[in-house]
Amino acid sequence: MTYTGDVRPGGPSDVRVLDEVEIRKVSVGPMDNAAYLVTCRRQHAQLLVDAADEPDRLLALVREGSGAARLDTVVTTHGHPDHHRALASVVAVTGATVAAGADDAAAVTDATGVPVDRALRDGDVVLVGHVTLEVVALRGHTDGSVALVYREPEHVGEPGAVAGRAHVFTGDSLFPGGVGSTGGDAVRFDRLLTDVVERLFDRFGDDTWVYPGHGRDTTLGAERPHVDEWRARGW
Repeated sequence: MTYTGDVRPGGPSDVRVLDEVEIRKVSVGPMDNAAYLVTCRRQHAQLLVDAADEPDRLLALVREGSGAARLDTVVTTHGHPDHHRALASVVAVTGATVAAGADDAAAVTDATGVPVDRALRDGDVVLVGHVTLEVVALRGHTDGSVALVYREPEHVGEPGAVAGRAHVFTGDSLFPGGVGSTGGDAVRFDRLLTDVVERLFDRFGDDTWVYPGHGRDTTLGAERPHVDEWRARGW
């Protein structure tokens, strides 16, 4: 089956198999939150992006990637409650390390009672087995919002793989049709759009796949022609 990223609450996960990793997407909770499981195919380490809701469903997702239910790390992309409602339960079962953006870490701990083991900053790296994910700070939706970037290797063999293509887990900072909400604050909007342009659009190619925190996936190529429209409309 070809990965599309189209998932629905209560439905099955969608799975993308690449040379180094498997990426699984599932929709959980009443706000159609997307959670993503990244599995290192060589060492079987696993990372969950946003323990958003429905802990039983997320633990089933972990077992899809690892029969031993191994989960090494949970990265919380930002501090809004709908992105970490299942964090405490998932960590209690798996013992996973928790990471979040430095400026959102305290809010995540206060809301969940789960200590953030690692405060992430722009340019940091997070390891999933032998695979490296780069941390990109995208400030504006919240002060500590972060994205994670994975690049496919130079030589690929899996169907649908693309050598060197980037895959970006953007949380609520970039969606099909625009950047995340900044509550009508023009300063925060300008900061978020600037970060998204300079740290994503200016660095990565049009084939870059975007995995947002809600709803359907997109690519930078699909969104790039509309950036000036977003700036003009102010949201």
